[in-house]
Amino acid sequence: MEEADLDVEYDYQNAQNDQNNVKTISDNFVADDVDLIFANSTPSALGALNATDDIPILFTSVTDAVDAGLVDAMDEPGDNITGVVDLHPDAIKNTVEFIDTYFEDSTVGLIYNSGEKNSVAQIEQVQEAAEGTSLSVSERTVANSAEVQQAATTLAGDVDVFYIVTDNTVVSALDTVAGIAEEQEIPLIVGEPDSLEKGGFATYGVDYFTLGERTGDMAVEILTGEKSPSDIDVEYPPEIELFINKDAAEKQGIEWNDDWDEDAQIIESE
Repeated sequence: MEEADLDVEYDYQNAQNDQNNVKTISDNFVADDVDLIFANSTPSALGALNATDDIPILFTSVTDAVDAGLVDAMDEPGDNITGVVDLHPDAIKNTVEFIDTYFEDSTVGLIYNSGEKNSVAQIEQVQEAAEGTSLSVSERTVANSAEVQQAATTLAGDVDVFYIVTDNTVVSALDTVAGIAEEQEIPLIVGEPDSLEKGGFATYGVDYFTLGERTGDMAVEILTGEKSPSDIDVEYPPEIELFINKDAAEKQGIEWNDDWDEDAQIIESE
């Protein structure tokens, strides 16, 4: 990414995973007539899009921009919105294959907020990927982060592996799932590398710094007038790789496989 000669002021606002906050922040940005809104996550992007048809919007950390209703197609961005998604087309398929390879004949526990379109789309992909494998799937839905611990507790007696997709509600309470995973010695598979720092064992993920950098390039093109959002296709991350948290593996009673030393980026959280 090359530095652009732009005089830019930033107004950083955190909605704290609260849709009421998202609406207030988005409305305030529109009232302030900002030049561009950068939305991090599906709920934030939807809030911004609901607030304005005119101000350019760039999103990142969105899993499925089409299913969420942000754009009609990856190559058909909206008049004022585009961005970079964080789910590589092969991420869920590769993750399910990983579970099937190293935790064969397992029941996989899924916890998600059914009110998040982003999450529902991922769960459907997990179910599809699990067809024809040795795996079965068991689900629990939650409406808020306070319900995550109970959902994980009830699942723990019935599943062999937890798989937490990039659901904002559940990830905000991932430490509670990790605690149960350690107590019950259940591998905790997660949807992105940041969740490894919260106790996840393994994920196929992307480099979020790279995603942010690419979205920054898009912002330069828009702010300089070189392009409008409608000129920029929504992009997938360029590649994914396997990440494994060795400390989490030990805490969750997972027998180490030597293949992982060659196939994965190994991190140690302690």
